[in-house]
Amino acid sequence: MIKAHQISYKHKEFHILDSVDVHLEYGEFLAIVGPNGAGKSSLLSVLANEVKSRHEILFKDKSIRDWEISDLSKHKSKFSQHNSSDIPLEVKDVVMMGRYPYFEAQPRQEDYEAINNMMYETDVYHLKDREYNTLSGGEKQRVHLSRVMAQLQNDIAHKLMFLDEPLNNLDIKHQYKALEIIKNFTKKANSAIVVLHDLNLAAQFADKILLMKSGKVSAYGTPAEVFTAENISEAYNFPCTICDHPITNNPMIIFG
Repeated sequence: MIKAHQISYKHKEFHILDSVDVHLEYGEFLAIVGPNGAGKSSLLSVLANEVKSRHEILFKDKSIRDWEISDLSKHKSKFSQHNSSDIPLEVKDVVMMGRYPYFEAQPRQEDYEAINNMMYETDVYHLKDREYNTLSGGEKQRVHLSRVMAQLQNDIAHKLMFLDEPLNNLDIKHQYKALEIIKNFTKKANSAIVVLHDLNLAAQFADKILLMKSGKVSAYGTPAEVFTAENISEAYNFPCTICDHPITNNPMIIFG
């Protein structure tokens, strides 16, 4: 799906990424985790071709630089950590932005069907006629998740979502709902790269974990391989204990 080798990136004289390798297969859910300033969001932006890198990134065995933007937007979408808090539109019109690659003047019936389906999925359909600016932070977050999901409602095989901290401002129910939506997306041979702060949710939903610190990869592998007390304590400079989740048997991290 996507391959990147020895990705390095610096802004002015500050090294933000240092020799990072990423290899994502079809149908995989990759969670990028690590402390503040580890380079997680920067790595996501480089992989999504939003920040130019001299290193080659292959997406579906083709350099991502060689893709036409209009075509690429039907194969991949990105959920950004920072969205404008002032969008003077109704919710349904914000979600319709995800369908812009598919029409020029007026949305088609399939565009309306796509946004309605995704608004139901993300539990914002009842807000569709509300002004976006009147919503809570968590509601706005779900609207944007609906938008990026609507963008990939097509017959193309093997699509890819980049999501930068999609759980911000969400309550417990909607955190799980969002991750279930992403997981179901990957079960259809699509892939997702998601920046997360909650290690226990990452352990429960992700197939692979990329643990970062200071712009470098500290550990990469399955949750069981990465989430060890040694790896986590070293990356976060804070003690923790690892035990088995009583229901899933995935690693469960207890800090302190």
